[in-house]
Amino acid sequence: MGKIIAEVTVVPLGTATTSLSQFVAEGEKALKNFPAVISLLTPMSTILEGEMAEVLAAVQAMHETPFQNGARRVMTCISIDDRRDREITMEGKLAAVKSKL
Repeated sequence: MGKIIAEVTVVPLGTATTSLSQFVAEGEKALKNFPAVISLLTPMSTILEGEMAEVLAAVQAMHETPFQNGARRVMTCISIDDRRDREITMEGKLAAVKSKL
């Protein structure tokens, strides 16, 4: 199986504050345990690129971090781009759009 690209948003619920930046930072730190997964932090989510099993393990680690930091409930949304006719990358997807601009 080839690489996939996944968009991940982890939202802690039941916390003492409306601020999410510390929870996001902890989720990003968890990704350091997955060196084979490329990550890109955006203002609204994190984009991951890698083999399916590694990416899903990274998502699980990100999902667990709010619980480890006091959240009582966590909602995680994942969107996966799994292309089987050729390998995809984040850079390749951006280049395809930019070439048409």
